[in-house]
Amino acid sequence: MEESLKSLSMDYLNLLINGQAFSDVTFSVEGRLVHGHRCILAARSLFFRKFFCGGEPSPPGLFLHHSPRSSPTGGVLSHPLASSPRGGCGVGGGSVIPVNSVSYEVFLLLLQFLYSGQVSLVPQKHEARPGCGDRGCWHTHCTAAVDLALDTLAAARSFGVEQLALLTQKHLASIVEKASIEDVMRVLIVSRKQDIHQLWAACSQLVAKSGLPPEVLAKHLPIDVVAKIEEVRLKSSLTRRVSFGHHQLHALEMAGPSSAELEDQHHKIRRMRRALDSSDVELVKLMVMGEGLNLDDALALHYAVENCGREVVKALLELGAADVNCRAGPAGKTSLHVAAEMVCPDMVAVLLDHHADPSIRTVDGVTPLDILRTLTSDFLFKGAVPGLSHIEPNKLRLCLELVQSAALVLSREEANSGSGDNHPHSSIYQR
Repeated sequence: MEESLKSLSMDYLNLLINGQAFSDVTFSVEGRLVHGHRCILAARSLFFRKFFCGGEPSPPGLFLHHSPRSSPTGGVLSHPLASSPRGGCGVGGGSVIPVNSVSYEVFLLLLQFLYSGQVSLVPQKHEARPGCGDRGCWHTHCTAAVDLALDTLAAARSFGVEQLALLTQKHLASIVEKASIEDVMRVLIVSRKQDIHQLWAACSQLVAKSGLPPEVLAKHLPIDVVAKIEEVRLKSSLTRRVSFGHHQLHALEMAGPSSAELEDQHHKIRRMRRALDSSDVELVKLMVMGEGLNLDDALALHYAVENCGREVVKALLELGAADVNCRAGPAGKTSLHVAAEMVCPDMVAVLLDHHADPSIRTVDGVTPLDILRTLTSDFLFKGAVPGLSHIEPNKLRLCLELVQSAALVLSREEANSGSGDNHPHSSIYQR
């Protein structure tokens, strides 16, 4: 049965590939002719069935008026069957239906799916494309790949091909993990406008983890979306606090905190973050001393590394109330892991100055040095780093040198002492 379906799919696809063979309808897209078959299109798409039968008009701007063998000239859709004596507008009727607002490539993908039930949404490998300056790119998650997927999704929705829309949504969900944060934000906006909840959730998590401050996000996203991202960050921080907090707080959570207690924690974290955003470390100090704020439970250092400047992080560390090696989140990352992912030499240096452990591992066994080595390998061999489209090679090299030097000193100390536990770091961190 499977082989029979594949054979049937290929037979129908060959009809499309062979162009004018048995064709009874012709479209003009970007000045190029596409020959089709009304019976197949009508059987596979309610939109085309209504269009060919003179039912409900298409959405404005999707089709233009059709005219004999000419390129699109603008205008409003007239009755699509007007010029055909048999109610058709294909080759026999001598008319062409111009298609508007859909590229030639995307329209062909749409027809390929309607004819065969299959389609590849990955652009041609190694083909130079707008939005991708890397000639060797395979276009699996670059801007060109995201552009094609978003355009295909828009076309699928416009032509009412819901199966293709669902397929494209899954494809987008698979590539946003490695796409640049700018492209993730574009997908986020589309998923919000079209109420694609799973894609929205995936993209909002990625944007929340990006570390971009609200004022930067506001340049690319609507204000209400930025507010949603901040809510995601807050919920994520509270989840980390429950999972990786101190034993006393963990016991309190296990005992079932009241909603008032949780709201109080929410309020303290929001105040602490606003204070860090405005570089008011003194207010954070007062909260620690006067209100019992636990900086590790509130993930203050992780937040400062992601969103604030070097001086704020340094001042926060000098308070002596935050553990520089505190693990957070399901992955168990320290602030040094975060700084390494951001490729920020200033942050890496100040954390090492305050005895951040370069050999500490996440739940998956990844060290900050592993992260930088992987990023360096990606940059050298692929020419790009997923999620860091504007990476500076000098910063990456400097981060790697800093962490390598710190790890080397630590390993020497461990060898000299015969033990790697709780040994103080040497003065190499005092830069």
